[in-house]
Amino acid sequence: MTSSISLGFHLLNIVFIDLYLFVQFTFRTYNFEYLELQISVTLNRYNFKYLITSLVYLPKIFMAEKVNPYKDSDQSKKVQVTKMFDTISNEYDGLNRVISFGIDVKWRNKVVKMVAEKQPENILDIATGTGDLAISLASTNAKEIIGLDISDGMLEVGRKKISSKNLNGIISMVIGDSEDLPFEDNTFDAITVAFGVRNFEHLEKGLAEILRVLKPNGIFVILETSVPTNPIYKAGYNFHTKLIMPTIGKIFSKDKVAYNYLSESASVFPYGEALNNILRKIGFIKVEHNPQTMGVATIYSASKA
Repeated sequence: MTSSISLGFHLLNIVFIDLYLFVQFTFRTYNFEYLELQISVTLNRYNFKYLITSLVYLPKIFMAEKVNPYKDSDQSKKVQVTKMFDTISNEYDGLNRVISFGIDVKWRNKVVKMVAEKQPENILDIATGTGDLAISLASTNAKEIIGLDISDGMLEVGRKKISSKNLNGIISMVIGDSEDLPFEDNTFDAITVAFGVRNFEHLEKGLAEILRVLKPNGIFVILETSVPTNPIYKAGYNFHTKLIMPTIGKIFSKDKVAYNYLSESASVFPYGEALNNILRKIGFIKVEHNPQTMGVATIYSASKA
């Protein structure tokens, strides 16, 4: 009986893979990385829990890499994201505090605490932006902290903040691509990404690069937006992200579409067990996640064998 049920779920998951392929080829948007993930897990894990996870998050993973800042542009997502953050770099910190009600500071502090427990000597903060997390990570007493970002505009704001806090001897800001990190294998004791993985043009490629440069037994921590599962909280979240956040952005931002993109990309990005499964597929171990503030953000942690 159990074998029949397992086989039934297995076949049903294959049906959804076929449906996924149909949708991709119909709309000419190909995400073979996620298809590979679906097939590999289907062949090895015939269980109800994963099937439900697949049904809930498949559309999000399908859409995540296709959400771009400028919908009428033929440029790659990477180029568009760089342009967007260069444009809003000077106003980003202020608007971010207003839109998040300052709660993002509390979330970052939790990330810092997790990293500090590992007593790292060196840390890489990817998608560092204006350096908020990199600056906070200085409290871990790491000897070296590198903040990496594709936007030189954001980095320049960060460099000024670092200088004002006399942290130039510890923190360096480097322009670079998260999908082609300019570091040797097994370089960093800890790697962090705060509100950046959803901007990766190719999610799995960026995560694989992070795994490559992380030392064995090192810690990798992601802080990223997520969607509350409680219907009441979710309604409030949708109201804030789909109406309030874009409206504030349109009024005060130099780039009128930037906060529409940030809202839309957050709503379709895989979170919770869906992102955990991707991390495990890449090769990370000890993968865990901890939702924050009613589920509007999630902190993920992982390590390397």
